Amino acid sequence: MGAFVSFQDVEKVYRTGEVEIRALHDVNFLVEKGEFCVIVGASGAGKTTILNILGGMDTLTSGQVFLDGREVSSFNKKQLTAYRRYDVGFVFQFYNLVQNLTALENVELAAQICRDPLDAGQVLRQVGLGERTNNFPAQLSGGEQQRVAIARALAKNPKLLLCDEPTGALDYNTGKAVLKLLQDTCREVGKTVIVITHNQALTAMADRIITVRSGTVVSMEENKNIVDVEEIEW
Repeated sequence: MGAFVSFQDVEKVYRTGEVEIRALHDVNFLVEKGEFCVIVGASGAGKTTILNILGGMDTLTSGQVFLDGREVSSFNKKQLTAYRRYDVGFVFQFYNLVQNLTALENVELAAQICRDPLDAGQVLRQVGLGERTNNFPAQLSGGEQQRVAIARALAKNPKLLLCDEPTGALDYNTGKAVLKLLQDTCREVGKTVIVITHNQALTAMADRIITVRSGTVVSMEENKNIVDVEEIEW
């Protein structure tokens, strides 16, 4: 049985007219089931392109991508839609909550489109928002809104949680609390979590560290000395 997530010789070329931009080349890495993985690199290194391909939001030019034994890179549009809906939970830098729905309704909305959703109220309690279920996004702090977004992703009960700079819009302490929530979720329910960041300090909390530079993976290492996020300073 192969790795849970696998990129094999992935290349991504964007073409505008006659101009070709190689966003990714020779990308190879793997992530095992239940790991907390951090993909780190500077802006423009190719991190988000990797996430978009793994999340089924973009296609590759050549190579192969696998999740849980299925080749995502061979999917047609209809299969990619089902894949995004059922298999992947997304957490972005900006929360993308529906403003005229309560926290509970935002989470329920995601659960409605899924095969095997978790209870929305229960997931909100797990992320520490049991008292805020009837609040609208405008009544919540940034950290609380990001917790709703994480609850929404988790309620889908996805195989994989993909987080693109999830603390980018949050202050230091709130960001730490959100990362702790993601780390705890990975540990306690065995969810595979991939976090994309430019913050090198966050690699200390990861099981697996993938470093991206100039459109390719320059290193992949397993972290033998995992640090709780509360102990990391940056």
